[in-house]
Amino acid sequence: MEGDYPDLKSNAQAFIGEVEGRSASNLRRYAPTAVGQAEEALRALGYYSPLIEWRIEEGDSDTTATLVLSITPGEPVRVTSRTVEIRGAAASDERFTADLPEHPAEGDILNHGQYASLRDTIQTRARRRGYFDGTFVTRTLEVDPATRSAAVTLIYDSGERYRLGEVTFEEGHWFEIGLLEQFVSFEPGIPFHADEVARLNRDLQNSGYFSSVDIDASPGSAEDGVIPVRVDLTRRDARSVAAGVGFSTDVGPRFRGNWREHWINPMGHKRGAETELSVPRQNLSTWYELPLDPPMTDLIRLSAGYQREDIENVESELLSLGQQWQHQLDNGWLQILSLRWEGERFNIGNDEKGTSTLLLPGAGYSKIHTDSPLDPSRGYRLQFDVTGSHRAALSDVDILHVNALVKGLFTLADKHRFLGRLQAGAVATNRFEDVPPSLRFFAGGDQSVRGYGYETLSPENDNGVPVGGRFLMVGSAEYQYQFADKWRAAMFVDHGNAINNPSDPLATGAGVGIRWISPVGPLRLDIAKGLDREFGGDWRIHFSMGPEL
Repeated sequence: MEGDYPDLKSNAQAFIGEVEGRSASNLRRYAPTAVGQAEEALRALGYYSPLIEWRIEEGDSDTTATLVLSITPGEPVRVTSRTVEIRGAAASDERFTADLPEHPAEGDILNHGQYASLRDTIQTRARRRGYFDGTFVTRTLEVDPATRSAAVTLIYDSGERYRLGEVTFEEGHWFEIGLLEQFVSFEPGIPFHADEVARLNRDLQNSGYFSSVDIDASPGSAEDGVIPVRVDLTRRDARSVAAGVGFSTDVGPRFRGNWREHWINPMGHKRGAETELSVPRQNLSTWYELPLDPPMTDLIRLSAGYQREDIENVESELLSLGQQWQHQLDNGWLQILSLRWEGERFNIGNDEKGTSTLLLPGAGYSKIHTDSPLDPSRGYRLQFDVTGSHRAALSDVDILHVNALVKGLFTLADKHRFLGRLQAGAVATNRFEDVPPSLRFFAGGDQSVRGYGYETLSPENDNGVPVGGRFLMVGSAEYQYQFADKWRAAMFVDHGNAINNPSDPLATGAGVGIRWISPVGPLRLDIAKGLDREFGGDWRIHFSMGPEL
């Protein structure tokens, strides 16, 4: 290719394809075909008058002959006029007309792919937004190679926009029709949009009630521009059992199992049980769930659980009973209001032994925004929780417990990822000695300050046993570079501690790691150095898995 035209060269190579292994005589016969393919490749990018010469380089006994094309592109065809006009009802639909592709624009070198993209964008938007009678009045790309000029004309008449009608559910689904109607997020008569139908399909699939969802919203069944929506549902098996094993350096190997009953009655109630077993922690919990309106986000959950922990000289047995009301607010925040009773027996280094009984009302608010659930490239997570107890309400001690978490992630140039994390917490009480370990703060470990043992960062008693702190302050900054498909290298710095005074010193850890993007989310292996020996900092290996937000 004479000159610097990498796009032209790669396009010509793509059009011609592989021609290896042919003899010199076969290549001579093939040469006119290759020239024609190269001309077609250049025309697609606006070069209509190339000069193409070919020659055969003879091979020897060890190599085959080679066909060589020498291409001088010549002057390109440029777009001298562009007319894009939307007629009909879509002309006043701002979401239809806004942000149409800017290219090909006047003065651009003609690119047939850009023209096709503009044309297809108009057609795709028409289908998605319900202009099913739309058609191009004029759809031309006029090219004059002699004057090296091209005229783009796209005039589209959308016709009237169709509307969504009533949603009906075919017989045989077994559930109460009132429950199913709560999954419908649109009113009959609204303008058609494919996203509304897709959302209904997604919400029904994600409900856990059905093995298949088939939605018919074909414009061919419309009457007077109104499309009826028919939903055929197949109920899934009532019960499922799952088990899995995992490993992290915080708790070592662990086993998880759950049993779930996806539907109990036609009202859509659910129940289940879960267990987690590891050396330092064992728990068993059960729950019963009632869907609310809308059932995609709102529910009431009743739960009971038992947990035993033995971590860094802190032993704890916790029995809990509770209720949660989950509600999605209009601004996108998820609100969870809860009331739980906790009975805990604890032993901290044989120095503090006790039992506590607490009635804990609480409120939690969270919001997560990502472009992918398992491996996002950008997004954020915000979470705030507050719980409390009072001696006048079936509790041994007055407690106000607050915890906040902020995570952020963004990516530059598809390879450079930046993650940040801030966590802060506080517990106010009239007698800290009576606060059970489950409500005190500990830091250190895979998800906290790396370079330190799991939950080893906290104030200590006179015997050097970590007893937990009144405050938690942890921050982290991490940079990742993607050096291969599904592989990333990482550098990070963590800073924080569980403390009794906001002015107390914090611990710092830093290190490097590697990430593998598995089908279940990133697997993280880190080598970290705790920089503060007085807090037990040392070289440590950390392994964990799961989404980063």
